[in-house]
Formats: sequence, structure tokens, C-alpha cells
Amino acid sequence: MMRRLDLRQLTPEPQERASVYGHAVPRAEVDVEQALEAVRPICEDVRERGVEAVLDAGERFDGVRPSQLRVPADVLAAALEGLDPEIRAALEVSIERLRVTCEAELEHSVTTTVADGAVVERRIVPMQRVGLYVPGGLAPLVSTVVMNTVPAQVACVTGIALASPPSKHHDGWPHPSILAACALLGVDEVYAAGGAQALALLAYGGGECAPVNLITGPGNIYVAAAKRYLQGTVAIDSEAGPTEIAIIADVSADAELVVADLISQAEHDPMAASVLITDSEDLADRVDAALPAQVTAARHVDRIRTALSGPQSATVLVRDVDQAVDVANAYAAEHLEIQTEDASAVAELIVNAGAVFVGSFSPVSLGDYAAGSNHVLPTAGCACHSSGLSVRAFCKNMQVITYSEGALREVGPHVVTLAEAENLPSHGAAVTVRISQ
Repeated sequence: MMRRLDLRQLTPEPQERASVYGHAVPRAEVDVEQALEAVRPICEDVRERGVEAVLDAGERFDGVRPSQLRVPADVLAAALEGLDPEIRAALEVSIERLRVTCEAELEHSVTTTVADGAVVERRIVPMQRVGLYVPGGLAPLVSTVVMNTVPAQVACVTGIALASPPSKHHDGWPHPSILAACALLGVDEVYAAGGAQALALLAYGGGECAPVNLITGPGNIYVAAAKRYLQGTVAIDSEAGPTEIAIIADVSADAELVVADLISQAEHDPMAASVLITDSEDLADRVDAALPAQVTAARHVDRIRTALSGPQSATVLVRDVDQAVDVANAYAAEHLEIQTEDASAVAELIVNAGAVFVGSFSPVSLGDYAAGSNHVLPTAGCACHSSGLSVRAFCKNMQVITYSEGALREVGPHVVTLAEAENLPSHGAAVTVRISQ
């Protein structure tokens, strides 16, 4: 059984709910600052020594030293050739659905005529070069290749480099399914590098790898720490922590489905969080009763038991669905499922979540692979201020201003007045010299 937290007696004022409920539902303890000290010398070594430093770190941490850092084209082609046809078909569906939503979400340049002869354009410009990180670790996340690459391609990024840890079981190259997905998507610049050293390679460059402008993709605490260290040298998507699922469910929910979904995220990592938020003790009891059989039958039973029994996982008892919504908004889960009688109405009340899965037939696993949404999402409560990965992350807004002489003469005196008000007279002079002739 997961532990239970009873919040039914808590009645904080509206302005205090985020703080009170946010502290009441704990998360796994993750010390990024401590990890930062561990990755600092790794990143600096890569900055100074480049490829050799990356290979040395891979040998130290991954137990393998590939013959070269960049994966050869024939290895990529062989991986695709050897890919299971069913896996290929599933990847193609995932790619197609994600591409459809990315194309719909892609912003377009907007030109505004402010006044006669005065034009301001907000131009959408793709990043020139991006680095995508795909973790290996406990599972080869082939789907993460899709989730990072497709929005970058739809945004028309011209340079895409991808890094994934080397594997001693595959001749020092990343997992074959990851390489196959790269080949399927036409990504030919792939590096056998993982962890902080991979991110430093992407940020600083080395060997064949030119520096990138943006790094995206999930990873462990050391990847998160490396992102924090390298931010400023490059842009990042987010500092992703252990995965998490929260489920708002009432007495109408099917306990077997709830349990399956709680387990699905616990499967990722021993530090993964699985949280059930319910106003029904009956459902909580049914979930506890259904857990043992499903956990025992799971392939990664030890990992799942550790996650479900950890302090980051719990059944949270609330008075009603309104309180459940308040708790969910305070918790700001990476993934939030809603399995209630009127799930759509409840979903409308959610303002803080990486992604919301509405109804009994919208499990988080669907979003992980083939919903058309992106599974690279904010964790650790960051959904209260951050968004999941999308095509927008791979674009910049650039303003282009074009004024005619007449348009400048019309607004120029106001510019001079404001420049004087800020004690910046030379700003005003740059206008005056043009309109006083």
C-alpha cells in the first residue's frame, strides 16, 4: 500500500493554498546544488580538452570508450535496417501525430502598421543549431528522440545534434533503437556521449561538434545540474527531475485503471512519484487492494515498489473535488490525470500541470508515445511557471522596425521628450539630427 495523507481538515485561505498544499504533498529529495559541484569539473574538462575529455568521462561513468565520438553513418543505417517492423510502425505513427500538432502550434511572423509609414514586424526565427539529449540509463528512451527532434524540424532548425550515452553492450554506441529512430528522422549527427560530458560537448563544442544555441531533453540529476551550470552559455528547456504522476479520482473511478497508471510512472525510476488525490476512502481502499497483484506482475517490480513506498508517493485524501483541484494546482504535477464523473469540467479548473489527461481513456502512457503531445514536461512543481517542450522552444521572436522619414517626424518629438526625462539626451539627439533638417 502507498502511505496516506489526510488533508481533509486543512482549510487554508485562498492566497495560502499553494503554499500549504504544496508543502503537504512532498516530493523526492533532489539536491541539484550538490550535483552541481560534481558536474562542474566535468564540464570544465570538456571545455578545455574537448573530445578526449568526453571519451574519458564516458569510460569512467559508462564503462565503455567508443572508437570515436560521432556515430558513423553506416551504424545508423544498420540500426534502422535491424529495427523491428512493429517498432518502426509505432514510431512512424508517433512522428506523424506529433508533427501534426507541432505544425498547428507553429507561430507565424506578424507585421503591424503602427501609423502611416511606421511598420513593426515580429519575425519568427528558428534557432540555428540545437543539441538534443536522449538518456539511456534504466531504459533506452527511443520516444524521446521523437519528442525532441520533431518540433525542432517543424521549426526549421538547420543544425540538429543529438547525444545519447554509449553502451558497453552495443560496441560503445548508444542503444540501437535510439540510433534507428535518429536514422528514421534523418538525424545524422549523433554522438555517443551521456551525462554532463554530453551537455558540455553540445554547449562548448569539440571535434566535429560545433557549439549549439539550445539544449533540450530529460535526464538524471547530473544532467539537470549540467543544464544549470551551462545555462547562459546556451539556452535550456528545463531542469527535469524524477518523473511524477498525480491522479484526481472520485468514487466513480476504476481502481484497476488508477493502479495501472500509478505503476506506469513508478516504473521509470525508484525516485518517481505516484500520487492519488481522492475524496473517496472507498476508492483508496480499492486501490490499495488492487496494488499488490499488479505490482507483483510487473517486470520492474523492485523499482516500482521502491517508488510507490517512497516519501514522494501517497494517496491524498481530500474533502471533495474542489479541494482536489486546489491540491493538484499546488502540486503542479508533470502529468495529471483526471478520472472523475465530469472529468472535462474538472480539467477546466486546472492551471498548473505539465500535461492534463482527461477521462479514463487518456492514460499518461498515451502521451508518452502517440497522443500527439510532447512528453518532455516540467517536473518538481515547475509547471506553475514553465511549459512542456514544443515547437516554440526552437524559435525566437525578433522585432524588425521600419519607419519612413514622415513617420519618424510624426513621433520624433515624443522620443526626444522621453529621452530627456531619462537624462539620456544623446538618445534624443539621434532623432533630432534626422528631423531638424
